[in-house]
Amino acid sequence: MLRTSLALAAAALAAGCATPLPPASPAIAVPADVPAALQPAAGQEPFLELHASGVQVYECAARADAPTAWAWQFRSPDASLADAQGHVVGRHFAGPSWMSNDGATVVGQVAASAPSPEAGSIPWLLLTVKSRDGRGVLAPATSVQRLDTEGGVAPRSACGEANAHQLERVGYIATYVFWRARPAG
Repeated sequence: MLRTSLALAAAALAAGCATPLPPASPAIAVPADVPAALQPAAGQEPFLELHASGVQVYECAARADAPTAWAWQFRSPDASLADAQGHVVGRHFAGPSWMSNDGATVVGQVAASAPSPEAGSIPWLLLTVKSRDGRGVLAPATSVQRLDTEGGVAPRSACGEANAHQLERVGYIATYVFWRARPAG
């Protein structure tokens, strides 16, 4: 199902489609295999699932802790966000930030990480929302899970003074589940 949804998202992105988000729904099923460390705090419920298709951007740079050592360093994501029907409804970019077509933006901060079950893929994450802007569908988000990752790991190519500041864009896909405070009552 994930691959089908992402294929639809890629097709929509290629066609230049962008549609508004549907109303948020509390009926989001979270995979059972999510590690306990990646579970949001009690009192939250999932309300939106979006599928990302894009790249993780890396730069060849000297390491801060060892200025004469070079390594591919993560800089930012750059991905389109699609709903279950494959409609592009927003984007994911540096911050890490998620912005919906209806004008809401949330910025997260990594709270926990776990290795992806998919070899050669970026980790699964739990992020807490540290800031928000706008009144769109993402506005109530308090936590974000990055799950079902494929690809996106740092390049294996050489990184050194000869290619300093070179950028590499590594393809990835992921599912982002947005959580909000459970309504009282």
